[in-house]
Amino acid sequence: MRVAYSPVYRYQLPPKHRFPMDKYTLLPEQLLYEGTLTAAQFFTAQPLTEEAILRTHTQAYWEKLRDGGLSRKEARAIGFPMRPELVARGRVIAQGTLDCARFAFRDGVALNVAGGTHHSFADHGEGFCVFNDIAIAANELLSTGEVKNVLIVDLDVHQGNGTARIFREEPRVFTFSMHGARNYPARKEKSDLDIGLPDQTGDELYLTTLHNHLPGLLDGLRPDLVFYLSGVDVLATDKLGRLAMSLQGCRERDRYVLENCRSRNVPVAVAMGGGYSDRLATIIEAHANTYRVAAGLYD
Repeated sequence: MRVAYSPVYRYQLPPKHRFPMDKYTLLPEQLLYEGTLTAAQFFTAQPLTEEAILRTHTQAYWEKLRDGGLSRKEARAIGFPMRPELVARGRVIAQGTLDCARFAFRDGVALNVAGGTHHSFADHGEGFCVFNDIAIAANELLSTGEVKNVLIVDLDVHQGNGTARIFREEPRVFTFSMHGARNYPARKEKSDLDIGLPDQTGDELYLTTLHNHLPGLLDGLRPDLVFYLSGVDVLATDKLGRLAMSLQGCRERDRYVLENCRSRNVPVAVAMGGGYSDRLATIIEAHANTYRVAAGLYD
């Protein structure tokens, strides 16, 4: 099992933005400390090529990012102070997700410590998302012929609006988003399958809903690859989530997704997505559970 990680993931933002970013330092340390992963399982991706960026993002948007030309309004929509280091970070993260997909063909699963930037559209970013790493990876693999059809399973608490828009006319990519109905973004895009959950949805309803849909999608679509966005902002403790899942329920969600893919021999590339609980330890524990489940199933 291979895991994408790079020191650039730890890019230091101003203090008001820093808290959620600390997980990119602490999560790998925790996984090494407890023995879930070894140092040899980590790999560092190179920056994504311009050619791969332009398979998904527009020339105009890429040039604004590359040359520091975003307007204040465009940068405000992303939510981070836009600096060259942040763009460089996004290129490495996106390549990491692409590399994970290719490792998954061999190993069954691979995971990116970052990624899941599903609010990025072809021509703009928003919601703390600069490049859409899963869309970039899917488009690159389709263009090279490494896959013919892809299923995106987006279980972050926020709808994958950028991903839905990018693939709305692409029949080879099926977008499945299960998210908080009343959460960000206020204006939802149309995924191939959207399931909006009511506020305070807990483990039982969440898992039952997932059980009612995921196996049918896997069996009906027979994808060559699954991209799984495993955001932990579904937790009851999450400041932005509005759902009510427990750590145990979130872990069972991950187990169910990965077990269903493994039993069908469908490779799965995992990106971490969001997590905004008040206690950083809760965020780390929830994300670490995804790796623990994967290690138990595939190693």
